[in-house]
This record gives sequence, C-alpha cells and structure tokens, in this order.
Amino acid sequence: MTTTNPTRGQLERALSQRIQSFYRNQLGHQPTKVTSQLFEQKLVIIIEDSVTPAEQLLAQEGQEELAQQIRSTLDEVTQPQIKELLEEVMKVEVIDLLSDATLETSRTGIIAVLAANPQVRNPETIPGVRSRRPSARSNDVA
Repeated sequence: MTTTNPTRGQLERALSQRIQSFYRNQLGHQPTKVTSQLFEQKLVIIIEDSVTPAEQLLAQEGQEELAQQIRSTLDEVTQPQIKELLEEVMKVEVIDLLSDATLETSRTGIIAVLAANPQVRNPETIPGVRSRRPSARSNDVA
C-alpha cells in the first residue's frame, strides 16, 4: 500500500491541530487559534490565547514576574515534547526550536529550524523553496 505525501496545507493544518490538542491535554488549556506556516527549512507557529488562566490571574493580581517565571518554566518543560510532536508530524528533524510568549497579548510564537524540507506533494508552494528545474540563467556563462 502506497501512502501519498500530504499537501503543504494539509501538513500545516495537522501541525496546528496537534499543537492545539497538546495544549489541551498537557496544560489543560485550549488556545483559540494555532497558525502554522512552512518556509524553506523553517516552521513558524503562532498560538493565540496560549496563556493559561492561572498565569492570567497572577498577572491581573500584580504578580507579573511570577506569571512570567511560570510561563518560562512551562516553555522549558514543553519544548522537548513540542519538538518531538513536530518531528513526528513532519517526519523531519528539528535542529533548533525557539519560542517566546507575551502575557500582554497572550500569544506564543515558535520558530522551528528544520534539518530538511518536509516531504509534501506540492513543494513549490513552500515560500523560499526553489523549483528543481534549472533556470535559464544557470546556463549563462559569466
């Protein structure tokens, strides 16, 4: 039985759904929206309403520093799990994972640097990925 590669859009949606599920299952909090966008050997993820109710309460009660410490600790603890999730879905090694959250906007941004482009049916739709066909200019002699 042959399996076909997903399209870029299918892969991005699958990533978004899995990350939303991860937040729900691991942190007991479901973000309102997760957006994933592939670029050449990079993945950008924006998580809306990622800050948990406990962090929000601490920030509202003047405990911003404690809320930020909790957020930093959560990021540190969840990064290996998110990295594993991304590698599982994309079937590509994540060589670096950068993330940060802001309590003010309740958004988290994640950038994953990939060892290679994920295999998709339509690689030409990934911004920055060049067509495998040689261009007319490659035959020019300087």
